[in-house]
Amino acid sequence: MRIPLIIANWKMNKTDTRVRRYMEDFLPLVKEIANREIAIAPPFVSLITLRNLIVGTGIKLCGQNMHWEYEGAYTGEISGTMLSEIGCSYVILGHSERREFFGETDERVQKKLQAAISAGLTPILCIGEKDFERDAERTFIVVEYQLRKALGGINLAPSRHLVIAYEPVWAIGTGRTAKPEQANEVHIFIRELLENIYNPDLASKIRIIYGGSVTPDNIGPLMSKEEIDGVLVGGASLDAEKFSRIVRFHIE
Repeated sequence: MRIPLIIANWKMNKTDTRVRRYMEDFLPLVKEIANREIAIAPPFVSLITLRNLIVGTGIKLCGQNMHWEYEGAYTGEISGTMLSEIGCSYVILGHSERREFFGETDERVQKKLQAAISAGLTPILCIGEKDFERDAERTFIVVEYQLRKALGGINLAPSRHLVIAYEPVWAIGTGRTAKPEQANEVHIFIRELLENIYNPDLASKIRIIYGGSVTPDNIGPLMSKEEIDGVLVGGASLDAEKFSRIVRFHIE
């Protein structure tokens, strides 16, 4: 059985002081939560602060991005090994904002994916279509292309892990959310692709999560779908009370 994975992506938000205040409010709200996994991706400068605050809580540390090289003259970048050594379990790769604002290509995402796995991290691979692509009924074409390009040459041994985040670009930060049926349909398609790329047994163990204007109001309907294994939360994760309600979706 795939354990639900709820990830907070804080993006370029929160200073160290605000991280501390947030966790003071958040931790008491989720201390009784079981049967799900929580991960938080703060800005790089707060990774160590957050690591120290979540000791013993079971919450996992997540990086928002990384470079594909182990080390070198890459000013402003960090490596997967750096993330791993300070306690990160996960790293987000190929997020739509990285693709749109920083020119991240499918080829670079593939290189980062391989480097993350080599560093012992679990990559959270983001894929998804833009609004004009959905309107043109090209969702499945775009998703398949991005997935195959990212996973090309990637050998997922039984001990390795991978998370796929389906994030329709038209739903990120817009207030628009894919209907649960729409999201589940794409998740089913992704699962079938993974079976084709690898094998049914491995594909059944990979969590496929949804990202795109997730809120306390729509988390229940989304998580009621069999193939939605969790969520990648942006804006709503910046508020401790709202994010705790998302984490507690089936308890309320």
